[in-house]
Amino acid sequence: MKFGTKAIHAGQEPDPSTGAIMTPIYQTSTFAQESPGKHKGYEYARTQNPTRHALEANLAALENANHGRCFSSGMGATDAILKMFSPGDEIVSTNDLYGGTYRIFTKIYERYGLKFKFVDMKDLGAVKTAITDQTKLVWVETPTNPMMNIVDIEAIVKLAKDAGAKTVVDNTFASPYLQNPMDLGADMVMHSVTKYIAGHSDVVMGFVGTNDPSLDEQIGFVQNSSGAIPGPQDCFLVLRGIKTLHVRMDRHCDNGEKVARYLKDHPKVAHVYWPGFEDHPNHTVAKKQMKRFGGMLSFILKDDNQQAAFKVLEQFKVFTLAESLGGVESLAGHPASMTHASIPKEQRLEAGLTDSLIRLSVGIEDAEDLIDDLKNAIG
Repeated sequence: MKFGTKAIHAGQEPDPSTGAIMTPIYQTSTFAQESPGKHKGYEYARTQNPTRHALEANLAALENANHGRCFSSGMGATDAILKMFSPGDEIVSTNDLYGGTYRIFTKIYERYGLKFKFVDMKDLGAVKTAITDQTKLVWVETPTNPMMNIVDIEAIVKLAKDAGAKTVVDNTFASPYLQNPMDLGADMVMHSVTKYIAGHSDVVMGFVGTNDPSLDEQIGFVQNSSGAIPGPQDCFLVLRGIKTLHVRMDRHCDNGEKVARYLKDHPKVAHVYWPGFEDHPNHTVAKKQMKRFGGMLSFILKDDNQQAAFKVLEQFKVFTLAESLGGVESLAGHPASMTHASIPKEQRLEAGLTDSLIRLSVGIEDAEDLIDDLKNAIG
């Protein structure tokens, strides 16, 4: 199946009891058994739920993975991956990382003996140097949040495999429509399903997919044992949202390009971070591993201070100042004080995340209205 067909049909069959086209919301905590251990494949809803099962099969298909597990949030998915490792194990990741991921790495799992290294993953030499015999996982985020850096997934996978380490790719910014890390050799792919996949700012959820049955078994064990599972109503909403994922992503990409090009020519904007520009440092890699360049971008004002950024953010009428991204509505954020506030300032600045940087999640409204909103806000 092509992507659009998979988005609508994968993992889903008409309900056998009624013929319902949409997967039912199995709002139940437990399931009847004919005899102890004799049941219809479902025992207890933390362990299995038919609505969740359909969503997991659908998402796995979209990522060309054989297995998939859903969690109550993207951080729940991250937590499950980290629980596969032991004290003394080393994880190498990017120095331009989502703040919540950095926080769980450094504030929670470092206390339990995991070791973390943060390097510029655009520099393959730096990644190779960082990987040691203790490295068990390389954690890739591409495009990165919020600097829109592009990491060469195939190249990183090779470095990790040569060292006997696994690779996981946070594919949240691209979505499965624009990028498929499993096809590029990654051992696992994860998502904050909250964002583009659900797409309507009404669900919080996470996902981990893999082709390795052993890894899936470990992830599934954590999912069941720790219990960070999504409810069936949320799974239903995500299944519904996925049916338009390919249509929405094309509009996000169209609008993202128009907004990026407008901002690049704006006299008050110092720099725009968007991988579709030919002068983006890893534009050729983005062209190789992504279908299109997405609807996420960041920009820095020439008046590079927090007060100037706040003034712009307070003037928006169509863009909404809010956490999160990937919804049909356009959102704007100030990473230094919002999504990335948990990262020390010196580390933020080293990665280029200045106090005037504004991150945009460009929605699917009329692009002309979005540009007019930027024109009025920036002045």
